[in-house]
Amino acid sequence: MSKRALIIEDDANIAELLRLYLEKDGFDVIKAADGGTGVHLALSENPDVILLDIMLPVLDGWQVCRKVREASKVPIIMLTAKGETFDKVNGLDMGADDYIVKPFEVKELLARIHAVMRRTEPEEKSGEKKLTFDKLTINLDSYELIVDGKKIETPPKEMELLFHLASTPNRVYTRNQLLDEVWGFDYFGDSRTVDVHVKRLREKLEGVSEQWTLKTVWGVGYKFELNERA
Repeated sequence: MSKRALIIEDDANIAELLRLYLEKDGFDVIKAADGGTGVHLALSENPDVILLDIMLPVLDGWQVCRKVREASKVPIIMLTAKGETFDKVNGLDMGADDYIVKPFEVKELLARIHAVMRRTEPEEKSGEKKLTFDKLTINLDSYELIVDGKKIETPPKEMELLFHLASTPNRVYTRNQLLDEVWGFDYFGDSRTVDVHVKRLREKLEGVSEQWTLKTVWGVGYKFELNERA
């Protein structure tokens, strides 16, 4: 069964070029030239991946990403002409899965698309995906994060990163390992992606419990540390 891609891009030439690349790669493609139409199609057509430009009429890419994320976990790749850190961080904060800077190589774009889609592939169930610690519950089945008895709204990729770290407490992961194992980037990603998501998680978790912490191991990476003395 063909995968469906939604291109939300107001530059007709770029949108048509993307359509040709994706159809050649086996995708069915739908397009939107403004953010409002993009949100409508994202929620009504159930695409398997969204390529989302930032500078759009009606609603910009960040607004589109936020609205889609409220109702869907569909992989979103932001397209930016600037490549500035602010654009990348803002997109990731809104719940985007990846970003790519224009102009881009076709092979890299397709690799990133397939990488972010891998997390939505059906998996054999290996039991309940739920972890519980002091004042913390990470439920990947329902994508719910409960902190000190309160449900905290958390983007899907933040949930997956926290679950991955907490599944093996006290194990240190490098940024490249996390990119490969959580994002599936196959090292196409930028380590800044991991740093941004950890920063956002810390804002939700810091100071909640003395029994665990999301810790930086300087020069190496990150770990979910359990304090056995607590």
